[in-house]
Amino acid sequence: MATWPKTLDQAGITDPALRRDYSEQRQLVAHYARAEYTAVRLLLPAPLVPDIIAATAFMHHSDDLIDQGPVDERIAALADWESRVHAALKSGEADEPVLRTLLDTLARRPQLRQYVEDFLAGAPLEVRTTGFASERDFQHYVDGYSLPAFLLIACLLGDGAPTAPYVAGCRTFIEASQRLDFLNDLAEDLAAGRLGLPEELLTRHGLTRSGLTGSGLTGSGSTGKSSTAVDGFRALLGEQARQIRAGLVASYGLVDLVPAHNRPFVRALITIQGLTLRAAARKGTALLHGSARPQLAAALRVLVREYAAARRGRGTGPVVGGTAPRADEKA
Repeated sequence: MATWPKTLDQAGITDPALRRDYSEQRQLVAHYARAEYTAVRLLLPAPLVPDIIAATAFMHHSDDLIDQGPVDERIAALADWESRVHAALKSGEADEPVLRTLLDTLARRPQLRQYVEDFLAGAPLEVRTTGFASERDFQHYVDGYSLPAFLLIACLLGDGAPTAPYVAGCRTFIEASQRLDFLNDLAEDLAAGRLGLPEELLTRHGLTRSGLTGSGLTGSGSTGKSSTAVDGFRALLGEQARQIRAGLVASYGLVDLVPAHNRPFVRALITIQGLTLRAAARKGTALLHGSARPQLAAALRVLVREYAAARRGRGTGPVVGGTAPRADEKA
């Protein structure tokens, strides 16, 4: 793995002010997304790393502006931010490090511009969403916000402008990933007055939104109606796990749609999501108390294996085919 200064050199970023801007974004991303940052640094080619960091920092900065507070205030903050971003895109100039690095990345990766626009256009949906009445509403959210957000990063992993099959593969992955996030973040979302599980899904399993925080699920030693609620949640969890697992398995098709030097990262991304799903399924009703995390040893095995594959692919060893996830690492 190249040092950070050499990484900037290999990306062609030589201007001292821009190097400081990228270094600032790198520190921010490493702070709030340590695992993802580590995977990017280990598994992606050095010339691509600053661009992935710039896109991630932009997405996180945008999310921060709309994450807390009354809806009207968040919509106003989003409108102001969108205006500043569009002004920067039009003029090619910006007075904020997060936008200066974005503009510099756009100069090298012009395919990113469309996904910046799509992400901003979908952000109001994220602000206004507190739940879903139906599966159709969830699918609308994935199309309107989750996919554009993921494509901010994913469009940089392909070879130029994303093809229709590549976008479809990204859609398969992000639907499964978003289902997993909503399932795994139940406790946090419920505390914030938000729920990512469609109401019709709850109804099908004899559950209610308010009942998810009731004694029948969060207490111990309950019987009768409470026991029925526990059984309903377990059945819901099993159904969602099967659906997520199928989506993640199908997502491995993305690996063949990116250049060989990016495949270790994509493979690791999907495999670690599978580990998270396994942890969530094992946690069961305790998900209502907090989210699950994949086993550290298993996640490290994935990173070490894919790092070895990445090194071989970059000419530091014999070039060989990609490695499939181990049986105990599958979802």
